[in-house]
Amino acid sequence: MALNDLLSNMLSSIWNHEKVGKNTCIVKPVFKLGNAVLKLMKDNGYIKDFEIKEQGARAYVLVHLIGRINKCGVIKPRFSFGTSEFEKYEKRFLPSKDFGIVIVSTSKGLLTHNEAKEKGTGGKAIAYVY
Repeated sequence: MALNDLLSNMLSSIWNHEKVGKNTCIVKPVFKLGNAVLKLMKDNGYIKDFEIKEQGARAYVLVHLIGRINKCGVIKPRFSFGTSEFEKYEKRFLPSKDFGIVIVSTSKGLLTHNEAKEKGTGGKAIAYVY
């Protein structure tokens, strides 16, 4: 398995485990962006929990799934957008209004598109989950 895009590999692994009805998923390697995305997914109710496990010199993330993810993936290229363009990206990556989240990298950290709208900040769309 090629590890060119760690976030894409993490999200596709989680989605594949969801599709076959697994309760847990192991994600390797551990990286900060992946942990931040998992935290947003947990806060929005798409996963139950995740924990970082140490196994000797290597570490991995154990993700506890609840069967709520219909689809998730990365957004490439990472589009930059302002506060007035949120609706365009919602229409492009989410199936309907108020269903799912677009994860946005902003100057205030990783936020969902709804939080970024509230704070009035733009950024780069990096992933979606619904």
